[in-house]
Amino acid sequence: MRWLALGLLGLSLGLLYLPDYLGPSGGMARVASGTLPRVASLKSPDAEDPSPGNVSTQKESKRSCVRLGWIETAQRARELISNQPLAAESGFRVEEVERELSPLYWVIIPPQPREVALSQFRDIQRRGIDSYLVTEGENRNAISLGLFESRESAISVLEEKKRQNLNAVLANFPRNQISYALTFEAEPELAEELVQAVKADYGSNFDFVEISPCEGVATPEKSP
Repeated sequence: MRWLALGLLGLSLGLLYLPDYLGPSGGMARVASGTLPRVASLKSPDAEDPSPGNVSTQKESKRSCVRLGWIETAQRARELISNQPLAAESGFRVEEVERELSPLYWVIIPPQPREVALSQFRDIQRRGIDSYLVTEGENRNAISLGLFESRESAISVLEEKKRQNLNAVLANFPRNQISYALTFEAEPELAEELVQAVKADYGSNFDFVEISPCEGVATPEKSP
């Protein structure tokens, strides 16, 4: 009887503490739970922090850069700027450009010793032929008989001068021209409106109107 009572007591204690050791699959849940890794420790160190303060996006400038030309003088370009109420906000400025234009066609009597050139020049003047003596540059002491934009016109005059017994030749006359343009930048819709305003104020057609997205570097913008 004594041993039976002890056995029943041991069985009761076993049933009381056994659920703490057995998990759903019959394993040792209490022991295993102390060695399982935390979920946070499984996160890659390179993963982004999802907190709002660390979220960043790329914001690119959406502005149009505008260039209009050509304008004959710097003064006229400045007048166009002064007539635009938003000129300061849009960064209006005058751009000066030296342009190489197509050469003119030049009918000349080639350079000669100065005394010879002066004598011939006086003779040509007495004959009533339009001319002038070149006094500087690589063609110094040549006699100019005309500058022409059209090659056909130049050749026609050249043939006429040869019939007058003048030893004329045809040469290129290089030329450069200083021209001016307006540049500014603004939001696309405003840029279009400003272009129309400048064109109306100019009262003539520009040789070109360039409107293109401004080139810029995207910059990170942090969310609040």
